Amino acid sequence: MSIREYTCVVCPNGCTLKVEVKDGEKAEFVKVEGNTCKRGESWARQEVENPLRTIASSVLVSGGEFPLASVRTDSPIPLESIGKVMDDIRSITMDAPLEIGDVVIEKPAGTDCRIIVTRKVKREEKELRLTGNCITGERELLKQK
Repeated sequence: MSIREYTCVVCPNGCTLKVEVKDGEKAEFVKVEGNTCKRGESWARQEVENPLRTIASSVLVSGGEFPLASVRTDSPIPLESIGKVMDDIRSITMDAPLEIGDVVIEKPAGTDCRIIVTRKVKREEKELRLTGNCITGERELLKQK
C-alpha cells in the first residue's frame, strides 16, 4: 500500500487528496481523504486506475492565411496514448479552408476520440500581378484557380 497526493481538478475547490493505493502490476484505488465533494472520490479513482487527458495542439495548414490551425481532442484519452496520438497529429497537413469543428482525424492511435479544429483558417488570397495588359492578367488569374 502507498499514499499518493493529488490536487483535485474537478471543481474550483482544488482539494488536496490523499489517496490510498494498493500497489501491484496495476494500481488499485482503496480510499481517498480530503475531498469535499463526491466527485473528488470518483476523479481520484479514475486518476489511479485509468488516468485520462485531453490534448490541445496544432496541425500544419497548406494554402491558408495561417500556417497552423489549433486542434484538440473532443474527449479525454488514456494517458498512455498521448505520444501515439501526437505522432498522428504531427504526421498530417490539412488544406485550407478549415472551420471550427472540422474533424482532422477519426480515432487517432485507436482511441475513441476525434481530433477537431478549434481555429478557423481561411484560404490564402493570392495577389494578382498584372504583367502588361488585361489579357495577360486574366490568364494569370485563371492559372491560379
